[in-house]
Amino acid sequence: PAFGLFLFTIARDPLRIIILIAGAFFWLVSLLLSSLIWFIAVKASDPRDEQLQKGLLIFGVMFSVLLQEAFRFLYYKLLRKAIEGLVALSEDGCSPISIQQMAYVAGVGFGLMSGAFSMINLLADALGPGTVGIHGDSQLYFLTSAFMTMVLIFLHTFWGILFFHGCEHRRWWEITAVVVMHLTVSGSSFCNPLYVGSLVPSYLLMAAAAAWAYLLSGGSAQNLRRFLLCK
Repeated sequence: PAFGLFLFTIARDPLRIIILIAGAFFWLVSLLLSSLIWFIAVKASDPRDEQLQKGLLIFGVMFSVLLQEAFRFLYYKLLRKAIEGLVALSEDGCSPISIQQMAYVAGVGFGLMSGAFSMINLLADALGPGTVGIHGDSQLYFLTSAFMTMVLIFLHTFWGILFFHGCEHRRWWEITAVVVMHLTVSGSSFCNPLYVGSLVPSYLLMAAAAAWAYLLSGGSAQNLRRFLLCK
């Protein structure tokens, strides 16, 4: 599905590809900084203290989420300046891409890079001989990880639309809602290996975020019905 989003909505437009790559880069930088902070904290702590290590893991996840959203805000500010430059250079005084389209493409960029790193970690666990679940663990690890990666890609896409809309119209509660949803989805991963505890809330939040982003983008129930009925 993520490749389909890129292929049908982004790949044919060079400007959208640039925005996508820049968004992926911003997410990558946020991951690098949060990983560095977590690595320093772990090295400076006592590795034999299990409670402390668990607390540092929770801190690392929460800090990474907040840093990702901070970089999403920085990327919005950068794209806002870019729109002003494009308007100044255009002959008709209009930008070739709207802020809503930028929000969507930037969200896809964040999501694709997030999904890529999730798949890299998944494939790293799959290297070497062995049988999944041989020591009593769940045999659905790889399947549920794939579904979790997909939902995160879509969530980042919808979060980008909601976040940019909140910044554009100074609706800070929309930005807060995005941060809370992101923290909730990331925090639900601590329910694993009880995968129902992480997958079900994540997909419910994805459905809510999708409907919200659809309405903010100008969609309506009538347009959705026409689309489903191919009218």
